[in-house]
Amino acid sequence: MNLLTVGISHHSAPVRVLEQVAIGADDLAKILRELLDNEQIGEAFVLSTCNRVEVYAVAETFHGGLDEVIRVLARHAGAEVGDLSDHFYVYYAGAAVEHLFSVAAGLDSMVVGEAQILGQIRQSYQEATEVGTVGKTLHELAQQALRVGKRVHAETDIDNEGASVVSEALSDADAVLGGLAGRKALLVGAGSMGGLAAAQLKRAGIGEVVVANRTEANGQRLAESVRADGVPARTVPLSELHSAIAAADLVVSCTGAVGAVVTEEDVAAALTTRDERPLVFCDLGLPRDVAPEVAQLPGVTVVDLASLQQRLSEARNGNESERAERIVAEELRNYLAAQRSAEVTPTVTALRKRAAEVVDKELLRLDSRLPELDSDVRNELVRTVRRVVDKLLHTPTVRVKQLASVPGGASYANALRELFELDQQSTAVLGTPHAEEPGGGQKTQASRAQLCDRAEQDGEDR
Repeated sequence: MNLLTVGISHHSAPVRVLEQVAIGADDLAKILRELLDNEQIGEAFVLSTCNRVEVYAVAETFHGGLDEVIRVLARHAGAEVGDLSDHFYVYYAGAAVEHLFSVAAGLDSMVVGEAQILGQIRQSYQEATEVGTVGKTLHELAQQALRVGKRVHAETDIDNEGASVVSEALSDADAVLGGLAGRKALLVGAGSMGGLAAAQLKRAGIGEVVVANRTEANGQRLAESVRADGVPARTVPLSELHSAIAAADLVVSCTGAVGAVVTEEDVAAALTTRDERPLVFCDLGLPRDVAPEVAQLPGVTVVDLASLQQRLSEARNGNESERAERIVAEELRNYLAAQRSAEVTPTVTALRKRAAEVVDKELLRLDSRLPELDSDVRNELVRTVRRVVDKLLHTPTVRVKQLASVPGGASYANALRELFELDQQSTAVLGTPHAEEPGGGQKTQASRAQLCDRAEQDGEDR
């Protein structure tokens, strides 16, 4: 079984494509089950955020797993595989591990260093666990990725005091409005993004928060939390959205809904009942919550993922990113070394079992030849024979584990199995980014055939 990552993100596709492939909460379980319905996929979880959709799968073979994941993603998007192939990237084996570690560290985010991705990885893992599509390999990988992300944020300043997509969007809104202090904000959606926006708005000195949410109880919960922090807050039903927009200076929306939640008609109606003060929308939904036509209305500014993507595409946090990358590289080496060492465990176990069987057989032969042997003498002979065997096996078994921890070390375990005629043991294989495996360390984007050809060639070159 081999680890495979297939994804589309803000690095490889425009927002319109990300909207097309975005996976809502209602579809996630169905997609996970569809992935595992194919015999090529043994485990899977899906990481779907406002700027990426990635499938992490344990596949029987590289080509078979790649075909299946791409087919499922294209079917969900209602597109032909060829329409999306230019935007896919593929990581395999150790490179897939490295990619997830980098994602968890915030190095691959639109806002480099943002910490929200850790919660999103944890949620994706938990959702897949509940559906039953996570096994030993992805469980260990996800837990280690979360630990890597936490270590990076603890040991570096890459998070830049909590920078995130939300904070960057609000920064743009602040510039348009000439400050957020004392302003009125409308939050459309009461999920994690809504909660984060509420916390950011409080720090900015917002004057009032109104929450509009599909589920009234969740909206009330967020409003109560805002009031507890000393900011006036109330809720309104989505049916009264246009009147709430009319009273607002800033609208922050992230609902996860399919289709526009804020329509041109809603905003046009709101504009007729308000003065000429500017109105800013921060649309953080994927697919987008605010209809594109809203940006054309007079006095309205829309800050969305596309505009943020353009502004932040070159932003990096210099030295802190480099420190984070070194931590990821160190953690990757340790993780892959541990995986390689674990792969030889069945071989070591089989060798010790074979030795124990030989000892037992010879002791039985001793009993048949010397049935009158004193029991004390026999017991001492048994202990002596077992000590000799243990000492003979100790050095090779310890050494083969040490040798297996380096790239190419699996050959030593293979030699051990061959020399002692041990049964072949099936083990999960995770190669290094430089191992002789498809996609060792390259992110590839191209047609379906090119994805395979480049990945295989990369494995040969390395």
